[in-house]
Amino acid sequence: MSITVHIDLGYEFEVKAKASEVFDVLSDVPVSVSHFPKVDRLVDLGDGVYRWEMQRVGTSQVNIQTVYASKYVSDRAKGSVTWTPVRGVGNALVGGSWKIVDKGKSTAITLAIEGEVQVALPGLMKMIVVPVVQGEFEKLVEQYIDNLIRRFGGEV
Repeated sequence: MSITVHIDLGYEFEVKAKASEVFDVLSDVPVSVSHFPKVDRLVDLGDGVYRWEMQRVGTSQVNIQTVYASKYVSDRAKGSVTWTPVRGVGNALVGGSWKIVDKGKSTAITLAIEGEVQVALPGLMKMIVVPVVQGEFEKLVEQYIDNLIRRFGGEV
């Protein structure tokens, strides 16, 4: 039996780096992902598709490892990087987007992430597992953003 955990996150922040630098980092998936905590492995499957293999979390008795693949498309003219879930890979479907806006002396960044993670645990554990998984995912994304802000010279 498995539990489905829905993820829906959105963030807006502004950094000191130029929009071109921000786009270069965020559109280069391996470089961008190098700032994401607890990634065990990122596998290039070709044609803009990458498989994320996260580190296992939990205890020795109860643990999960999130694995998923997404197809990435970058558009410099629009200042966007989008990713869509690839079905049939791992235990999660994750999609989202970066929107990068040049503000002259700074760059505004919007991040949206939506997805679902299948956790192989009994349904009785749903009330405990859902908030824990959502909270852990949110903490990882917030650490990712903090790492990117440092990479881009700080927040405005």
